[in-house]
Amino acid sequence: MPKINGNEIRPGNVLEHNGGLWAAVKVDHVKPGKGGAFAQVELRNLRNGSKLNERFRSADKVERVRLEQKDMQFLYETDGMLVFMDTETYDQVELPAAILGERRPFLQDGMTILVEFHDDEALNATLPQKVTCKVVETEPVVKGQTAANSFKPAILDNGVKVMVPPFVGQDEDIVVHTETMEYTERA
Repeated sequence: MPKINGNEIRPGNVLEHNGGLWAAVKVDHVKPGKGGAFAQVELRNLRNGSKLNERFRSADKVERVRLEQKDMQFLYETDGMLVFMDTETYDQVELPAAILGERRPFLQDGMTILVEFHDDEALNATLPQKVTCKVVETEPVVKGQTAANSFKPAILDNGVKVMVPPFVGQDEDIVVHTETMEYTERA
């Protein structure tokens, strides 16, 4: 596995550190007035979800791990576990539902998800960037309410609340960006 310097760590990198696999969530490069520069890195354990804050100097070497990525189809949820199937080999993999966090409601039956593996162990799942949802409840359009950047609250079919432009009505399909959980366009 390639070793990288401590100042080359970027958000999203997967590192082997203290005998575990960690994903870099947030990286801040700090240059104090006294002493050498360092990278303050917030790490999340890929196996148990625990968090860790660590300082890496540019002289520190860390192992960067490359994860194998596969497209898998979501089948169902059982006892807090999400079951995915490889569409080529029909192998099934279980991952905890907590791995998706607050984006879990955007997971739909039959959806294709990117699952990341390390030595045949499923570690992470990533939703598609954009998902189509139906607006279940929103305020009616008020005539003359066309001020710039005026948004109104809406509840989607999966229970998530998002802000939508005034022209979006009830029972309309909209596209939501899953990372920011914001309205992007009409479907």
